[in-house]
Amino acid sequence: MDIGEIEQRLRTRLSEEFEIDIDLIKPDAVILSDLGLDSLDIVDLAVLIDRLFGVKLTREEMVSANTFGKLVSIISSKT
Repeated sequence: MDIGEIEQRLRTRLSEEFEIDIDLIKPDAVILSDLGLDSLDIVDLAVLIDRLFGVKLTREEMVSANTFGKLVSIISSKT
């Protein structure tokens, strides 16, 4: 799966699962402030990523993935 496919699948599911306007989900969008997720949502996001891509992210990876684009890059590097 290429990075474009990962980005599109994750954008769609983030929009559906967390009721985020899909137009807000851009590579430079900060997950906590721009997308409005909180610390509990981040746990749900990690589970969603595991289900969608079969990728388990560490706590450190989740913390370092502060933007949507960084998150997509980390997932891409593990698939």
